[in-house]
Amino acid sequence: MKRFILFFLVPLLTCASGFGQSPKREFRAAWIATVANIDWPSKQGLPAIEQQQQFVQRLDKLKKLGCNTVIVQIRPCCDACYPSDKEPWSHYLTGKQGEAPFPYYDPLQFMIDEVHKRNMEFHAWFNPFRALMDCKINPNPPKHVTRSHSNWIINYGGKSYIDPGIPEAREYVIGIIKDVVERYDIDAVHLDDYFYPYRIGKTPFGDNKSYQKYGNGDDREEWRRNNVNLFISQLHTTVKQVKPYVKIGISPFGVWRNSNRDPADGSETHAGQTCYDDLYADVLLWMKRGWIDYLLPQLYWEHSNHAASFTVLLDWWNKHTYKRHVYYGLGVYHLAEKTDRYSVKEIMWQLRDIRKSSPASGYSFYSAVSFDKIGPTLADSITANFTAYPALPPTMKWIDSVAPAAPQLKAAPGAKGNTLQWTTANPQKEPLKYVVYRFTDKEPVNLERTDRIVSIQQETEYTDPDKRKNTTYVVTALDRLWNESKPSNKVGGE
Repeated sequence: MKRFILFFLVPLLTCASGFGQSPKREFRAAWIATVANIDWPSKQGLPAIEQQQQFVQRLDKLKKLGCNTVIVQIRPCCDACYPSDKEPWSHYLTGKQGEAPFPYYDPLQFMIDEVHKRNMEFHAWFNPFRALMDCKINPNPPKHVTRSHSNWIINYGGKSYIDPGIPEAREYVIGIIKDVVERYDIDAVHLDDYFYPYRIGKTPFGDNKSYQKYGNGDDREEWRRNNVNLFISQLHTTVKQVKPYVKIGISPFGVWRNSNRDPADGSETHAGQTCYDDLYADVLLWMKRGWIDYLLPQLYWEHSNHAASFTVLLDWWNKHTYKRHVYYGLGVYHLAEKTDRYSVKEIMWQLRDIRKSSPASGYSFYSAVSFDKIGPTLADSITANFTAYPALPPTMKWIDSVAPAAPQLKAAPGAKGNTLQWTTANPQKEPLKYVVYRFTDKEPVNLERTDRIVSIQQETEYTDPDKRKNTTYVVTALDRLWNESKPSNKVGGE
């Protein structure tokens, strides 16, 4: 019955059938959360080999779904899913806070290797200020920040947070992120929406001490926003000094401000909380100043939502990009919750609207485990309608706009098919990827034809198992930031 429903839905939800409607560049991602073992690993304390197997299975499913990026939470609560001399091993990984995996391995290096092996991007997701999920239970060893710097910690709403108003505390978090950027080949630093915590009724966030010490008599809310601005500015400077090519992405709450608070710039929404007024995250300023490379607002509402319509917010964010990329977080978890408001049709509608209206198109699904819970219909619909052909992540010309040299290509027929080999001038020894295109012998070479891509790979040889004759091949080179070279010389299959 599910397959019949899918067959019926596909023509109704036409979005990606023709190559002209399948963009060459599109950010296609999913979040993989480790906190509370939401997405990976499935439970605490699994043997290392089982953790690895689960991650590979998760990754293969997302690759099949068409994703070219994964956003993996590596620091859920001031702990680490990687070896660190600064913060303890996460119990979500090992079962005991501060205890290493058994048998020992480096989960972050393993994940990065597996992601890059599949020609995908690895975005390392940090929760910057959350310290404990339960402030009444602290299983951490003495070096954990809640013990070594207890004066930085504020309990609020049953959780514990590092106070963003303390300069040394902000520097500590930036040092944690810098350590990962220095030691690992990540493609981006990614932060979620938790800067100051979401308001809980009229309960105040207990930062009186830091405000009295550092507030200088400023309005408290402006002071809090400035604390977060300083953090993001310093993070940008630090990351770009270490590795200029590492991207910085932020995934804020989906409403910046309501128009009743800001008639000039706010959206026509009635959200109970907003980035600017409640989380003290002035994300528009960060884009204007060039402190971040992409924004990924969480648009977890349906088109018909009266308080925060997907239609209204998509249009609003598209008008507030400030020459940076804006992609969109989609709440596929709603389908797993079986709410009446969400359906496969709603997600298809959202994807179609993003593709039609966004100048730098892209999306991320929250979260990966949702696809396990809701059955194959959604994934099959996405693949049939949107990701039948591959897409490269959008380029970011403000970071790097220089493409690699075009490959030099040769071909020879063989028993297993036409074999292509190529060389590329690469004086900087940059890690390159290659795109292999196959055209019929009479059609022009058009690099926008995603339906003509037969391989995206790192090797400099490709054998076409199709064995078809009267074909034309070209190969292009991609650098780390997905800048694409001019096509190689054309060669023909025989």
